[in-house]
Amino acid sequence: MRSNPIKARLAAGGTSYGTMAFEFFTAGLPQIVKACGAEFLLLDMEHSGIGMETVKAQAALCRGLDLVPLVRVPAAQYHFIARALDAGAMGIMVPMVETAEEAQFIVSCTRYPPRGRRGAAFGVAAHDDYADGAVTDKIAGAEARTMVICLVETARGIENVDAIAAVHGVDVVWLGHFDLTNFLGIPGEFTHPRYLAAVDALLAACRRHGKTPGFMAGDERWARDYRVRGFRIIAYGVDVLLLQSALKSGIAALREADARS
Repeated sequence: MRSNPIKARLAAGGTSYGTMAFEFFTAGLPQIVKACGAEFLLLDMEHSGIGMETVKAQAALCRGLDLVPLVRVPAAQYHFIARALDAGAMGIMVPMVETAEEAQFIVSCTRYPPRGRRGAAFGVAAHDDYADGAVTDKIAGAEARTMVICLVETARGIENVDAIAAVHGVDVVWLGHFDLTNFLGIPGEFTHPRYLAAVDALLAACRRHGKTPGFMAGDERWARDYRVRGFRIIAYGVDVLLLQSALKSGIAALREADARS
C-alpha cells in the first residue's frame, strides 16, 4: 500500500501545506495543486454536495503525484468515513467533533478489528490499489497511513478539546474558526478575547498530547499569522475563494487602467 508521507512528518513535529476543494473537481485539479507545491488536497463533502464517485475519481488522480488525498466527510457516521477511505482517501476530517467519545468512534471507523469496526474489502477497492498481498500487512499499512482529523468548531468542542486531543488515533485537531465564532455568539469576530482564548486552548491541548493543530487560511495574512501561532498543517485557501480573489484583483487592475487611459 502507498504510504502517507505527511502523517509521519507531522507526528515528528513537522509541517504540511495544501489546499481545499469545494467546487472545481476537474481531472486536472490534483496536478494543478501539486504543481503549485501543495502536499495534500482536502476534498470537501460537507458543503460542496459532491458524492463518493467524485471523491473516488479525485483520489485516483492523486496517484503517482505524491499528493495526499484527504476528505472532509459530511458527518461522524461510519458509512461516510469507511467509504471515503475505501475510495482512496488517506485521511478523513470529521466536522463538529464535540466529545472524546465522538473522537473514539471516529477512530474506530478507520481501524480494522480488533482495534476498530472498519469492514474488510481487500483487493477489490481503491484503498489498496486492487492489489494482492497479505491481509495483515494491509491492515498495518492502512493504520500507519490513515490520518484522523477532528474538526473542533463549537463551544462544546472547545470545552472538551483536551479530552478530544488525548484520544489515541486522533492525529490532527483542526480549528473550525468561522463556525466557532458563530457558536460563541461572536460571528466573524476573530480578535474577540473569547475566540482567541479558544484558539489558545486548542493549541495547548495539541501540545499536551502530541497532536498536530490544523487550520484553513483564507489568505496570506491568515496563513502567516496562524503558522506563527503554532498551526502545523494548513490548507491554504479554497478553490472558489482563490479564483474569486485572483479574478477580482485582475478585473480591478483593468478598471484602473481604463480610468487612467
